[in-house]
Amino acid sequence: MTTRVVIADDEAIIRLDLKEILVEAGYEVVGEAGNGDDALRLIRDQDPDLALLDVKMPGMTGLEVARALDSSRPSVVLLTAFSQRDMIEEARAAGVSAYLVKPFRRHELLPALRAVVERAKETQALEDEGGSAAEDKLETRRRVDAAKAVLIDECGLEEHEAFAFIQKTAMTSRQRMREVADQVVAGTLRP
Repeated sequence: MTTRVVIADDEAIIRLDLKEILVEAGYEVVGEAGNGDDALRLIRDQDPDLALLDVKMPGMTGLEVARALDSSRPSVVLLTAFSQRDMIEEARAAGVSAYLVKPFRRHELLPALRAVVERAKETQALEDEGGSAAEDKLETRRRVDAAKAVLIDECGLEEHEAFAFIQKTAMTSRQRMREVADQVVAGTLRP
């Protein structure tokens, strides 16, 4: 499935560069905006998987757009020319998934976006598995992360491969992912 993206930056050349990089990497750019107000409308209309937002734009800032999105938001990555500690804290509080400092390079941008998309897929899979209490979800996330670390260290898997193994094993064995994760950590299950 192709990852759908909205790009918002007040500098047209940056939007063009981002779009070129993303399209070449297999992403689908479903909209572009030069200001925060248009970005918010585009995100609500297009329902992308990922939104790349410049922090400083006319109208709403990237942070304000991130705050205005509801819980069904896409993953948000903020782009900025400044690396300020307070800005990073504000971004985290607004639910932003990542924060990239301009100028960015293709070899920095794509892995960061890939990690954001993979993390969103993992979160969705964990939510789909069930468990209503927030503590239960956090505990499942903790156990799955521990199992991924074991698979990465001991089996040489990439993070997304480790998660895919846990998820697929859970589906085929009709277990919860946390049960599969416990088996991996205990050493009784390996790919």
